Formats: sequence, C-alpha cells, structure tokens
Amino acid sequence: MENLKWKIDSDHSEVMFKVKHMMVSNVTGAFENFEGIAESSAEDFSDAKFTFKADINSINTRNSDRDAHLKSDDLFNAETYPHLNFESTNFVKDGDDYKLEGELTIRDITRSVAMNVEFNGVAVDPYGQTKAGFELSGKINRKDFGLKWDAVTEAGSIVVSDEVKLILNIQLVKQEVAEAVEA
Repeated sequence: MENLKWKIDSDHSEVMFKVKHMMVSNVTGAFENFEGIAESSAEDFSDAKFTFKADINSINTRNSDRDAHLKSDDLFNAETYPHLNFESTNFVKDGDDYKLEGELTIRDITRSVAMNVEFNGVAVDPYGQTKAGFELSGKINRKDFGLKWDAVTEAGSIVVSDEVKLILNIQLVKQEVAEAVEA
C-alpha cells in the first residue's frame, strides 16, 4: 500500500508549552505559526513518520516583553535560528496510545525526545475532508537546547524552571493523491 500524506491543519491545531515561573505558577506559551507532515500507509498511523517546524518569531506568551526576551540570544535567538524542527525516528503502539520518538532541533542543538501520543481517531468533516486527531505531551530540559538564561530572586527563588512541558493538539488533513494522467 502506498503512503498517505497528511498535513497539519493549523487552524484546528495548537502547539503550546508550559514552564514554572518563580516555582509557584506556570507560564503558558504557544507557537502561532507552524507546519507539519505525517506519512503513513497504515490506517491507525502505526508506521507513521512525522516532520514538524515552528516559527520562533511566532512565539506568544501574551506578554510582549517576555516574547521579545524569548526571541533574543538569551534564549531562542530567533534572528540566527528562526525555526525549531522535529523529525520522528520511531512511532510505536503503547496500549491504546503511542510513543513518539524523534530528533528535536532548537538553535543549533539536536537532541532525542520522547512524547506520549493519544490518537483520537479519524473523521470526515462536513466538506468531505478526512481528518485525524492527536494529543501529544512530553517534557524537555531547556538547557539541553542552549536556552540557558537564568535568574534568581533576592530571596533565592529560581525565576524559570529548566523543565518545559510540551502540549500539542494536532489535527491532520489527508492530502489527495494525484491521479495519474494518461497521455
């Protein structure tokens, strides 16, 4: 069977992160601009390969000063490294759900990451498009990717945790296979 291609429907997807602030609350952010592809020959995506790219300049934490700091060389350095990239290396069934492993590149550093994936199924929308839904979650250590900025309050509290939680709600749209044209 030939591989089916699926594209992320960015209008019905979200790519978010959470990080502890002052070790007492979470700050949530999102990447507003991103794209990705899944290729699979299996209906349940069990042999899927995923690629993903997010635009660092689209980061949004609902605070423009914080967003500017995140884009600076203290953290993501969006001018030099405008995207973060992910390419899967393994996607395996784990009970009713999946484990996704792959290579995440932030700045110029690539590390292996693993995420838990809940497959929400496949449905056809009112316009005849076939959609598939996934919820992904995982954690990374920001310092592993060169996001090393740190600060401590006068009382000795850490301002930003090293651990970053990743939360992605992804809807894929099945792409039509081009029909062979006979001459």
